Amino acid sequence: MTPFIVIPVFDEEATVASVAAGARRYAPVLVVDDGSRDASGARAVEAGAEVIRHPRRLGKGQALRSGLAAAGRRGATHVITLDGDGQHCPDNVAALVMAARRNPGAIIIGSRVAGDGEAVAVPRGRLNAIRVAGFFINWVSGLQLRDTQSGFRVYPLALLDRLSTRRGGFVFETEVLIAAAAAGAGVIEVPIDVSARAVRRSRFHPIGDGVAIGIYLAIGTARRWGIEARAAAHEIATVVSSERLHVRHAAMLEAGAAHGDTFAGWGAAVSAVAVHRASARLGEWWHHPRRRRAAVAARAMLASPLLLGAALVDAVAGRRAPDLVSPLVRRLYSQERLSVRSTTAVPELAPTAVQEPSS
Repeated sequence: MTPFIVIPVFDEEATVASVAAGARRYAPVLVVDDGSRDASGARAVEAGAEVIRHPRRLGKGQALRSGLAAAGRRGATHVITLDGDGQHCPDNVAALVMAARRNPGAIIIGSRVAGDGEAVAVPRGRLNAIRVAGFFINWVSGLQLRDTQSGFRVYPLALLDRLSTRRGGFVFETEVLIAAAAAGAGVIEVPIDVSARAVRRSRFHPIGDGVAIGIYLAIGTARRWGIEARAAAHEIATVVSSERLHVRHAAMLEAGAAHGDTFAGWGAAVSAVAVHRASARLGEWWHHPRRRRAAVAARAMLASPLLLGAALVDAVAGRRAPDLVSPLVRRLYSQERLSVRSTTAVPELAPTAVQEPSS
């Protein structure tokens, strides 16, 4: 395993040097200066990092692509990405690299969200956004991740070469997870420390970036519902399949023969067997974790206008009004609501998501 570290930056003059210097203790560092208007690139060079500069701002997704490609040309097999604003502690690189060595073909995510669903040093509004985005990403992909929005990751370059990704900005990191799940790749979370001060100045824009991620997930959700609709139709179709019809007819004739003294008795016995067998098959589908998981996703989607309204009230009123968003998010968009009801992976995706213990 040959790791490189890629740090995308935009106007991070105050923090990039300390981040790059700390990261250099673990692997060579490439800083991608995405058209900064300050001295971010110069500070990174002083800290010992190699700097790649975009002449103008192209967005985080393109900055990551430039860094990943450059690391690959320098012989990297794995790339660790972390933000240059200081929210990611470089000392956590060691834990992510250790997990990557144990699972060389998996994407490793540095998770800010603990097992109880709380996030260290992440503001309430951002935490709610992480939860909602994670809910729909997990629904679309079949993964079971708590922090799908963390940019602190390890990417196996051999895996990325197989994935088709086209999105830019912050959507890139969401697209990679869904594409990896579709390819059957493993995704592993490792707990990390986060600086509260840095999170407050995050480059993530809730409106612009949030809407872009929302549109992308809406498209993925529509595709997911198409898969679920076909699965439901298949289950219903099996009730009247020729193979099951033969078995059911044999059972009906056997029951009718046992109650054939009268036509009414024969008809009642035959009807009872037909209804029982058909309803049993449909009942198995109705109570199957996959169908129940789809019902959870449907309720969450129907509640989206209510959540949006609560978010608008929260944005306008601020601390003067009670928190209406968090209770809704905890009640309807908890990852556990999906994972508890899904004991088997979705056949079309068959992903693997693992929670690594704290070191």
